[in-house]
Amino acid sequence: MMLKSLVSLCVLAAVAFAVPPQEKRVHHHADLSDHVHDDAHGFQYDHEAFLGKEEAKTFDQLTPEESKDKLAKIVDRIDTDKDGYVSHAELHYWIKHRQRRYIEENVNKHWKDYDKNHDDKISWEEYKNTTYGYYLDGEFDDVEDKATYKSMLTRDERRFKNADRDGDGIATREEFTAFLHPEEFDYMKDIVVQETVEDIDKNGDGKIAIDEYIGDMYTPEEGESDPDWVQTERKHFLEIRDTNKDGYLDAAEVAHWILPGEVDHADNEAKHLIHETDTDKDDKITKKEILANWNMFVGSQATNYGEDLTKNHDEL
Repeated sequence: MMLKSLVSLCVLAAVAFAVPPQEKRVHHHADLSDHVHDDAHGFQYDHEAFLGKEEAKTFDQLTPEESKDKLAKIVDRIDTDKDGYVSHAELHYWIKHRQRRYIEENVNKHWKDYDKNHDDKISWEEYKNTTYGYYLDGEFDDVEDKATYKSMLTRDERRFKNADRDGDGIATREEFTAFLHPEEFDYMKDIVVQETVEDIDKNGDGKIAIDEYIGDMYTPEEGESDPDWVQTERKHFLEIRDTNKDGYLDAAEVAHWILPGEVDHADNEAKHLIHETDTDKDDKITKKEILANWNMFVGSQATNYGEDLTKNHDEL
């Protein structure tokens, strides 16, 4: 079950005079896809891991023949030593590159909207005025939930200041990337934990009770009993998450939960794709082996698992 606390991502839409819609929480860790990794129910996770989230949508609009043709060209690019095989190292590097490209594209998409004076930096004032300017003039009097918008502004400012490593009030591209994607930066981990606690801690006591923990991911309908996965999460809270057994999760326990060490998802996905594709079990894969399993790597109109596909992209 994909918990909503694992899939929420800060999405900052740069539209002047309008506060952007945005999810409250950053990723708990930098996973490769928002989809559940379950090959029995489709390969959307693998598609997004292999191609990147945006490019996967492009492939889902292609015919199988077009998709296979483009995949063949990608294989040639992955095989950097041109020995006719894709090794684990080459596939691992490719997947890491695709994920980094997704983040860079997301930052680039917003950059020109916020960098109003075109100095290749974004000040807090530029970001604040572009995002909240119209509402700031009236101190959010024009919005229905004034407290929420004020809270969003305070939270954005705190995160911006944390990302601004030299404290000059101006974000370089790297610092702005840390602002938009704090889960990608070690020095932003404290803010990731703090925001997570604030989102789940409904009574504001600075810690997370079991009902708050469950309530963040599941709200039962009237008369509905908890499904098995919720009962499992309750058990995890009591037996695993709450390490000091005081009935709550403090900041340290939340950090251990959402930042459970360095998990290399790209490495795991590379191993998975090779394991599923390597028919002769020589720990490397040929273009023939990849194309024989093309629908695991890429999608097409024939293997579309229900995504809302509207965006076209240039040829890889």
